Amino acid sequence: MKKIVLLFCCLLALTAQAQTVTKTTHKKAVKTDAVTTGTVTIRKPDYICISVDNNKDQLIMDGTQFTMTMGKRKHVTDSKKNAQFVTFQQVLTAVINNQPIPTSEELTILTKGGQKVITITPVSKKRQLFSSFVLTIDAKTSAFRTLRMNGRGEDYTEYTFQGK
Repeated sequence: MKKIVLLFCCLLALTAQAQTVTKTTHKKAVKTDAVTTGTVTIRKPDYICISVDNNKDQLIMDGTQFTMTMGKRKHVTDSKKNAQFVTFQQVLTAVINNQPIPTSEELTILTKGGQKVITITPVSKKRQLFSSFVLTIDAKTSAFRTLRMNGRGEDYTEYTFQGK
């Protein structure tokens, strides 16, 4: 039994990556950006949890389900029901699993300076939380570098990942 528990713990440690993350929230109407730190946990095949400000703010992708908690407000959506997140979920899953990034009319990929900049601009403009997503990854290792979620106007939330 102890060997099974030890094996399970080793497998979990191998499949989960934890690293530090910094969240910057920019609001055009506010003079100073809000900056908080936390952790990001990634588990194959399709789980990401970004937790900052002592777990007050979280962004979780668990398969096709997305949960965003900001203070006491919680938003839950599923890429199966919300077209804005379909390509976003497919790209994140491909990057986590080191697979080719799927093609889409909503997607552009630029490679520069050893990094891939993946921009997802949803075609549907109805009731969107974000106008676009910009994910920067290391071209060789597929490690996350930044994730920027652009809101209306000049507002955005950007996560900067620091590797181990």
